[in-house]
Parts: sequence; structure tokens; C-alpha cells
Amino acid sequence: MSDRQLNAGFIQFLKFNAVGVLNTLIDFAVFTLLHSLGMLNTPAQIISYSAGTANSFIWNKKVTFRDQDRGSKDGFDRMQLVRFIILNLIVLGISVLLMHLLTDRFGIQVLVAKVLVTIVTVVINFFGSRKWVF
Repeated sequence: MSDRQLNAGFIQFLKFNAVGVLNTLIDFAVFTLLHSLGMLNTPAQIISYSAGTANSFIWNKKVTFRDQDRGSKDGFDRMQLVRFIILNLIVLGISVLLMHLLTDRFGIQVLVAKVLVTIVTVVINFFGSRKWVF
């Protein structure tokens, strides 16, 4: 791999993480609000993750992976959206499972568990997005 490819990949990872910071803020804000209102962890996780995911698709398509865009002539690729949804459903499943394991099985405080789960899912999501979705 050339230096140029490494630099481009690194810049893309930085963009992905910048978008991810916004996604995470949305996810955490919605999760914290729902949790503070008494919602159980699993539905709160599903709703908050979905809010961050919607934001993610828009910004990653337009900013992070725009140079890889496989879209049609009108700029919209239905299969890209389907792949994005599939990837994020898989990541959501992993996040719900990990939240359950960390909080219910290992007794980790819910917001600490949320941070740990977020770290794992960011890595999975980046490589899935880069190699399969966009």
C-alpha cells in the first residue's frame, strides 16, 4: 500500500470519526433522555442508535465516502441504502447484546457500558462501511 493510499485511508477514518462524534452525541443524548424517563435499556438503545444511524448515513455518504460513491446517476443507490441498513442492524444487534452482557451479567454501570459498546461498534461500522456499504 502506498503512502498516498495510507494517507487517504487515514483522512477517511478521521472524517468517519468526526461524523461519528456527531452520531454519538445524538445517540447518547437520546439514550440518556429515554433512560432518565424510565425507558428500559433495550428499547432506549434501539431508538437512540437509530437516531444516530440516520444521521450517519447522510453525513458519511456526503462527506466521508463521497469519493467512493457507487450511486446511480441521480446520486441515490438503493442497494447502498440496503447494505447500510443491514450493516447497522447487525451493529445494533451487537450493541444490544453487549449492553445486556455488560450491564446485566457483569454489573457495569449503564453509561460506562454504553461507552465501551460504542468503541466496539465504531470499529465494526467503519470497516463495514468502507469495505461493503460505500
